Amino acid sequence: MSTLVTNIGELATNDPAAPDLLGLRHDAALVVEDGLVAWTGPAGEAPAADERVDIGGRAVLPGFVDSHSHLVFAGDRADEFAARMAGESYAAGGIRRTVAATRAASDAELAANVDRHVAEMRRQGTTTVEIKSGYGLTVADETRSLRVASDFTDDTTFLGAHVVPPEYADDVAGYVDLVTGEMLAAAAPYARWIDAFCETGAFDDDQARAVLEAGGAAGLRGRLHANQLGPGPGVRLACELGLTAVDHCTFLADEDVEALSGSGTIATLLPGVEFSTRQPYPDARRLLDAGVRVALASDCNPGSCYTSSMPLCVALAVREMRMTPAEAVHAATAGGAAALGRDDVGTIAVGSRADLVVLDAPTHVHLAYRPGVPLVAAVWVGGERSGAATAL
Repeated sequence: MSTLVTNIGELATNDPAAPDLLGLRHDAALVVEDGLVAWTGPAGEAPAADERVDIGGRAVLPGFVDSHSHLVFAGDRADEFAARMAGESYAAGGIRRTVAATRAASDAELAANVDRHVAEMRRQGTTTVEIKSGYGLTVADETRSLRVASDFTDDTTFLGAHVVPPEYADDVAGYVDLVTGEMLAAAAPYARWIDAFCETGAFDDDQARAVLEAGGAAGLRGRLHANQLGPGPGVRLACELGLTAVDHCTFLADEDVEALSGSGTIATLLPGVEFSTRQPYPDARRLLDAGVRVALASDCNPGSCYTSSMPLCVALAVREMRMTPAEAVHAATAGGAAALGRDDVGTIAVGSRADLVVLDAPTHVHLAYRPGVPLVAAVWVGGERSGAATAL
């Protein structure tokens, strides 16, 4: 069945050939067929279709692409958040609390938690999500985490190198050997990506390099957590290795920005983390002005950033990171798709997957103009309508 979606007040296509960043079209329409976008153009020129949905002048965007999340976990760390808001600083050590809870949870409990969070994301317009492991840190627990995640997304990431678990506190080299050996061999069949946390309190650049190179040899593409808690070598390592994306990028030296601008590595910024930790926000304006490609993602996790809201990330990027509304929406859609090496999502073009977000607003600007307001009126995923879309 084909569906004509018409009377679109503003359509953000992310067409790279358009004169504006979002490829905006007004008084537009599109046709969805077999889960894909089959046609786009002026509403007055729309072809016939089996079904017709009138959007009523609302704005339509590509579905948000959340390229960084940690959804396979158990437990709660609200007390840590309260302590940070009372003045304590964030440190990576809290991850070990979630590791203990995750190890103790059943597969069914982990899957139910992922399902709840993915549904929560969907209601807020996220149609593609990457999910990492990293809260198991044993061969069995990392493997089952990825197996659970693979039921919800194709973009799964092996993050055995998240932190060093307590049982290896006195043998970091031994843990790196485990991650690059037996753990990687067991996890790789369920993963598309490999990641590491290159940071004080986690892994240094030599250890992260070993993990990433081992993952590459096993056929996994690389990404990296870097420069979140302070300056360090992680961003330059990511550029040197030609990783698809390097995430956080909060504390950057001039050399880091220069390395990013001369590479194809995407800087994925996670403003929800800074909101939740009171650290400085990344300077997106500095990166964009240097020609660096930027993505936005949620980093949804129980410790440093427990939000699943890409609209919140867009609003924070505009208010706190000096992005324009168009730049923030582009980074949350096409930028996220690029950070996942995807060309089938993040755009609205003939042949792309029909992942659409309808805003109860006339323009994408309202995502930042009206922060915190539930503006997502409808969502299509692969051409299937969900939520309030059935009422449109």
